[in-house]
Amino acid sequence: MFWELDPVSGERAAEAGDPALEKEAWISATLLEWGSCGKIAYVDGVAAGFVLYAPPLYVPRSVAFPTSPVSSDAVLLMTAHIVQEFTGGGLGRMLVQGVAKDLTRRGVRAIEAFGDLKWEKPGGCVLPADYLLSVGFKTVRPHLRFPRLRLELKTAVSWREDVEVALERLLGSMSPERALRPV
Repeated sequence: MFWELDPVSGERAAEAGDPALEKEAWISATLLEWGSCGKIAYVDGVAAGFVLYAPPLYVPRSVAFPTSPVSSDAVLLMTAHIVQEFTGGGLGRMLVQGVAKDLTRRGVRAIEAFGDLKWEKPGGCVLPADYLLSVGFKTVRPHLRFPRLRLELKTAVSWREDVEVALERLLGSMSPERALRPV
């Protein structure tokens, strides 16, 4: 519940209740009021990664960052995670591309995110700034720890070829013999 509640409300929710239930309520409300706010990537039927995103109005924690506010024409990429055994295959890039495609259809002009320049381990709620820069985001408000980055969606559309190549590499790396071998 890092992004979905302001810091004080987040602490209260953690002390008083079930964070998973709070997360479910936030996702349900966001779906009903705004629409899809996340994507999940599956590899061979196994959930391999996810992203969450929403307009800043739905993300109270965003105002607590020193580089806020998020621009009025942008949606906030809140967090993402790729399961360890699926890292390095381009799934993160494909998830961001999926978000870009969804938001382009909705008429959104950009995606913004707060990056962490001192990111050390998976599982955190703030994405590594290096990752965001590697998938096309540009720094719009620098900071020693939490810069705000932006991806113009007209730029993201040009990723289609890159995503197709990454997908081909991922799917092409699986041979029929390997797929049929007992586990």
